[in-house]
Amino acid sequence: MQYRLYYWPGIQGRGEFVRLALEEAGADYVDVARESGPGSGVRAMLRLLARKDRPPFAPPFLQAGRLLIGQTANILLFLGPRHALAPRSETGRLWVHQLQLTIADIVVEAHDTHHPLAVGLYYEQQKRQAKRRAADFRTARLPKYLGYFERVLEGRPPGQPYLTGARLTYADLSLFQLLAGLHYAFPRAMSRLRRRYRRLARLAHSVAQRPRIAAYLASARRIPFNEDGIFRYYPELDAR
Repeated sequence: MQYRLYYWPGIQGRGEFVRLALEEAGADYVDVARESGPGSGVRAMLRLLARKDRPPFAPPFLQAGRLLIGQTANILLFLGPRHALAPRSETGRLWVHQLQLTIADIVVEAHDTHHPLAVGLYYEQQKRQAKRRAADFRTARLPKYLGYFERVLEGRPPGQPYLTGARLTYADLSLFQLLAGLHYAFPRAMSRLRRRYRRLARLAHSVAQRPRIAAYLASARRIPFNEDGIFRYYPELDAR
């Protein structure tokens, strides 16, 4: 099956969590909005958003045969067991899904550091509030989330670097993306916290070294971080 992924073409955003899973799986997929020609581009994505029969709310969404699946965590819940990126047991699948939803929570909080008042306003219209929000994120929320994932990894036996043990899941890929985004947006804060969360650093390194992921990160398919996505670097928000 060839998957069709729909997401905005110029940013990593939430679509990147899905891209990483598809890349690690070696899946055949088209990043529709980044393609040209009939049935491609942003217009193709907007047409599906406008449909009346079970429309997705917003990208990313994935077309798999007759299925049209929205929401990042929901897409990964679908892909995981089909591409050996989730445990076989129901208990294991629910645990990985729970971890993914927790990652989704911190992604929202990271975004809201630069848009604390309204998504429809420019960053420059809420800079003062963003500084306050970012300060709380760096000092309180970020250690809380990273400490949680470090504790999950601490519970694994030696030689099992991933969240569920020796086998990688889509939650590990998403955690890698989260950490990469945080290092881009808050390099000073993350540098200070790095020694406290050594297991997270090892997990990120392990994911980055996986052959398919390494090839993807070095390719033009990997959109660079920029100031239009979820993770944005504003020096004033990374201040001490």
